[in-house]
Amino acid sequence: MHTNKKFSALLVAALLSTAVGAGTVTENAPVKSEQFQSEHSAWVKAREAELTQPDGWTSLIGLHWVEGGPKTVGGGKSNDIHLLIGPDRLGKVEPRDGSLYFTAELGAGVTLDGKPVPSEVPLTPEGKGRATILVYDGGKGQITVIDRKGKLGLRVRHADSPDRLHFKGLDVFAPDESWRVTAKFVAHPQGQTISIVNILGDVNDSPNPGYVEFERDGHPWRLEATGDPAKGLSFDFKDATSGKQTYGVGRYLKTGPVAADGTVVVDFNRAYNPPCAFTQYATCPLPPPSNYFAEKGADGKTTRLAVLAGEKKYAGEH
Repeated sequence: MHTNKKFSALLVAALLSTAVGAGTVTENAPVKSEQFQSEHSAWVKAREAELTQPDGWTSLIGLHWVEGGPKTVGGGKSNDIHLLIGPDRLGKVEPRDGSLYFTAELGAGVTLDGKPVPSEVPLTPEGKGRATILVYDGGKGQITVIDRKGKLGLRVRHADSPDRLHFKGLDVFAPDESWRVTAKFVAHPQGQTISIVNILGDVNDSPNPGYVEFERDGHPWRLEATGDPAKGLSFDFKDATSGKQTYGVGRYLKTGPVAADGTVVVDFNRAYNPPCAFTQYATCPLPPPSNYFAEKGADGKTTRLAVLAGEKKYAGEH
């Protein structure tokens, strides 16, 4: 889950509170400005709050692909779709004409927009307008639909998810202002895209407005961006720490808008783990090969950049 409006709100709240001591900071580095330290601690605190929201990434308890005819849904083991947490029978879901339709079991307490679910409702997937959110178990449970290249699945959340109740906290590198770099943004021709593969193997072409370039340790480095330069850029990247100190799949990073002079601040202290580090029920995009932070020199040797900033491996990662 890339950072969204909910996380922005949590970050603002954290910045307004006393955030020092949030998370686990390791690998001591020289003490930097008090404001930088405080803002970084607030960011860690907001990240933990976002992940552990009752409907955050750690609340996921299942991802069930739906194929064939009608399927019963519920916590009872006799159901076609067996939920980790939930009443014995919630209802049934049926794929039809490229969509999913849900029919609630009488008395199961499933609601939609605060009202009991009608006899049958179409389920609008996440990311396609206003997603349908089915609520159950007195508000603790949620069911939504995701669409991955026409493959439809039920994404199930519950506030009592073991991953949420036993969240182990974040481990991060000690904040280091030298990893807050001012990069140059270089625009691509309008309409250019970049192929992004997710963990399911699906390939999606995402808008690729340009790339940023900067120097570190005497070498030039480049990251291909997605997003909107006027609002903020996004990066998925791997580096020499991936699979060692940091999550093996890679990490994500966001920036603010590109400045009028074509520069943009890229703060690697804010590099964060994809949802797949915290749950087995996410379908994370993977970094494109162009963002692997590896440079082959004229001598044929490969130089790799170790980004010793941002989130480390999650102690309970999947």
